[in-house]
Amino acid sequence: MGENVKQNRVRAKIFNMVSTGVVDEPINKLYDAISIVALGLNLFAAFAITFDYMEEHYKGLLLIIEAVTVFFFAIDYILRVITAPELYPGMSESKSISKYIFSFAGIIDLCSFLPYYLPFFFPAGGAVFRLFRVARILRLFRINSYYDQLNVIAEVLNSKKQQLTASVFIIIILMMASSLCMYSVEHDAQPEIFQNAFSGIWWSVSTLLTVGYGDIYPVTFMGKVMGILISFLGVGMVAIPTGIISAGFVEQYQKLKISGDLTEEENIHFIRVRLGEDDKWTGKKINEIGLPKDVMIIAIQRGKETIIPRGDAILQNGDIVVMCSEKVKEIQPIDLKEIQIGEGHSWNGVAIKDIDISRRSFIFMVRRRGKAIVPKGSLVIKAGDTVLLYEKHLTNDNLT
Repeated sequence: MGENVKQNRVRAKIFNMVSTGVVDEPINKLYDAISIVALGLNLFAAFAITFDYMEEHYKGLLLIIEAVTVFFFAIDYILRVITAPELYPGMSESKSISKYIFSFAGIIDLCSFLPYYLPFFFPAGGAVFRLFRVARILRLFRINSYYDQLNVIAEVLNSKKQQLTASVFIIIILMMASSLCMYSVEHDAQPEIFQNAFSGIWWSVSTLLTVGYGDIYPVTFMGKVMGILISFLGVGMVAIPTGIISAGFVEQYQKLKISGDLTEEENIHFIRVRLGEDDKWTGKKINEIGLPKDVMIIAIQRGKETIIPRGDAILQNGDIVVMCSEKVKEIQPIDLKEIQIGEGHSWNGVAIKDIDISRRSFIFMVRRRGKAIVPKGSLVIKAGDTVLLYEKHLTNDNLT
């Protein structure tokens, strides 16, 4: 049992190391830096070797860079497979590994190194395998974890997917209709070019979505008139998804700005707790439960009713209690933290009195299987618990 706990802790540390953007320890920062450098060098070598001068003078160096970085990608993939149970904690080990391997990120990680080694075992397919190396560039999406602004793109596309799907559907209908119409008026004049209704698809795409390629064009009077009309319609059709995406960016950045302003200016932290029948808070008044002085209950959700409570309000079974730290601009701001305890967490199996935390921090609640526990020093933290930590920050005045 103790050996399993030790293995889980090691696996959790490795998972934090390979998880992009987790920088709570120096080794995690170092691994992220190595990952970015390896990806950058690999892409540089892949592009540089296509130039005759670089291939002639630096081919050996570029091949070494490719070999080393691809080997790093292979090690990274193995570590991610091993730590997949940490990525999907609600699944069994085999299912979590399978889910990662067949996920989009897992397939990209696999394609970033496997095609490099396959020609050693299957020399006949070397040309095809080299084509799959292009998948390495998709690893750039991992950098999104470092920059929240890059994630805005995915969020905008996801929030506007219904409108974008509708606009694309309209473009497809218009494209098919224009191809059929152009075939009707141009087939007799250009039977070798407009052979059937689908032969005008290329023309309709190049006309609707660009200014035309020039290899296929109408020669009859009616064909030219229809080409002009379809070109005008194409400008409008392309503007629809462009406008949807632009509006989505504006909305998303406004949300981020409002959220950022509230975080910086108000310094408010919220925690929600559902009370059970056996919880110590159930049946007590708010002023009797002993909350820290800088923490307040701002709302109680009772069924479909939302209550703004006073100190004499009695908490009931099933209530969802919303707590927050006060809007503090005094000398000692406080902070509320939710800490999820996994199998490999250092607090798992440790009594609260034995946990090494700052004297300015204390655990004021533990959520276990949906129940809120007011902890004592003898309470043993278990995997799956959510620990609510109350912490005061030091300021210059405290240090002097």
